[in-house]
Amino acid sequence: MFQTQQKLITNQYPAWKYLLLVVATVIGILYAMPNLFGDDPAVQISPVKSVVFNAETEKQVEQTLQKAQLDVKSSVFENGKFLIRFKNTEDQLKAKSLLKDELGRQAVVALNLAPATPAWLQALGAQPMYLGLDLRGGVHFLMDVDMEAAEKKAYERYIDEVKAALRDAKVRYLSVEVENGGLEAKFRDIETEKTGMQVLAGQYSDTFILSSVEDSAAPKVTMRLTDKTVAEIKKYALQQNITTLRNRINELGVAEPVIQQQGDRRIVVQLPGVQDTARAKEILGATATLEFRLVEEKGDPYQAEKTGYAPNGSLLYHFRNGTPILLQRRTIVSGENVVNAQSGIDPQQGSSMVSVTLDGAGGRKMLATTKQNVGNRMAVVYIENRVETIEENGQKVKKRFTTKDVINAAVIRGQFADRFQITGLDSPQEAQDLALLLRAGALAAPMEIVEERTVGPSLGQDNIDQGFMSVVVGFILVLILMGWRYKLFGMVANVALTLNLVIIVAILSMLQATLTLPGIAGIVLTVGMAVDANVLIFERIREELKNSSVQSAIYAGYEKAFVTIADANITTLLAAVVLFSFGTGPIKGFAITLSIGILTSMFTAILGTRAIINIMYGNKRVEKLSI
Repeated sequence: MFQTQQKLITNQYPAWKYLLLVVATVIGILYAMPNLFGDDPAVQISPVKSVVFNAETEKQVEQTLQKAQLDVKSSVFENGKFLIRFKNTEDQLKAKSLLKDELGRQAVVALNLAPATPAWLQALGAQPMYLGLDLRGGVHFLMDVDMEAAEKKAYERYIDEVKAALRDAKVRYLSVEVENGGLEAKFRDIETEKTGMQVLAGQYSDTFILSSVEDSAAPKVTMRLTDKTVAEIKKYALQQNITTLRNRINELGVAEPVIQQQGDRRIVVQLPGVQDTARAKEILGATATLEFRLVEEKGDPYQAEKTGYAPNGSLLYHFRNGTPILLQRRTIVSGENVVNAQSGIDPQQGSSMVSVTLDGAGGRKMLATTKQNVGNRMAVVYIENRVETIEENGQKVKKRFTTKDVINAAVIRGQFADRFQITGLDSPQEAQDLALLLRAGALAAPMEIVEERTVGPSLGQDNIDQGFMSVVVGFILVLILMGWRYKLFGMVANVALTLNLVIIVAILSMLQATLTLPGIAGIVLTVGMAVDANVLIFERIREELKNSSVQSAIYAGYEKAFVTIADANITTLLAAVVLFSFGTGPIKGFAITLSIGILTSMFTAILGTRAIINIMYGNKRVEKLSI
């Protein structure tokens, strides 16, 4: 009983609580600081696949910039990429154009906004939080996936399989074609049609709904994909297109792109900080495919490049580093036949490889080809069709370009069909890149941009200024009210409120969260809510002072108000969790900042102010409180 009474009147924290508060304050300040330094206009240079930048490239870039007399703030070459910062956007745009012409197709030159965080903060891993589209400016696209085209493409893939199934069963057919929204296999007579129906039903009953048309003039079997299969095809098309878009957007150097599904056939793409919106549209709208061709070993590719003529039956191609190679005219299979591709390590040689899986039709073609070509090389050709905006006679004109690059040429070690490995790769990174291209090199279905919005940097800056002003005004009003109402205790609460804001910003930066306007709204709301706990505590202390000593009143104020504070904050936190679970986009941003604000406000309002009050009044003879 004596120990309890001592605890009530001393109001002293153990040393670890003070230490915890100091550590939290220091970490909060350090990781919130990067947000004060803003961004630098920059140019990001990345090598295309299978190209490696070296000291020569670094010298080439440096000489190009020096020759143009551009004012470079800093230039960093790390992880095989360049990041060159400038003092103004004019130099940035000029440098992008010059470097693109100088480096050609060996590099991707993209505009970017690079954080101006000092090196000593970067060494600690401190980075500014990302700003959303409404704050930083950028582009917003809503893209519609042509699901009808995806379904039609699926039917077309089955044509060769159905023909092969009928041939293997020695059933003679007239044609197998996509007609009337389905697949139709036509036969000479009803007898053959019945046999064909039995064969197809035995193999495709899980994939197709089959029906027989026993018309003596034109007997046929109609095959329509089941609802389950159609749903899987559409889901795959959407996921494949999202993967492809994500891969292409990497070329833009966007720090925090938002690529997400909307409904069952649309994709939202938001690119914060993108200044070159035309380039963004060109990359998103490009279509690509892959081809597997045999290498023409007899001809001389360098001679063909020199003369401009390839030997009969061959075509001249180039690797991405510019090395020429001759390939046979006949295409074995294309990217449409690739079902899956995964990178890995060859257990026999210990080198990097890619495991490829083809569909049925592609597997049969590959088997027939590899039987006769063991020891020869097979090349993978990446073909991209894109639209670029160029200036002609003072007017911007859209032109279509097609690029064909050989991304790999490996030796066929043995005959194979629908499953095989591509070996001879230089590194695990090259294997991962090749697998990614095989999986996501082409769009699974065509897409159309149905909505496009551009948020200019000036509008984004206006949003930042107004959002910042709302936080400052709300913050100052709360500080004034607390100082006037609770005097010295109110000033202590103001210190805790300031610390609360710093910790919120630090946590958002450490999580690399994206701050949007709704997120700022969550912070403003948190500022108002953060003082609720202190109001409850201080009012309780005032009540206790009427019947208790100063030390007892302080102790009772914090202890008895805790349950009420916890209940109020937990219910608000639950509401924020529900908003995050069921909301989308802006709602999630609001819910995240609100949740973080609730947790940090409890820490600073209860532990923070209690620590300061304990230092000021703990274990001291005090007759009156400034509250």
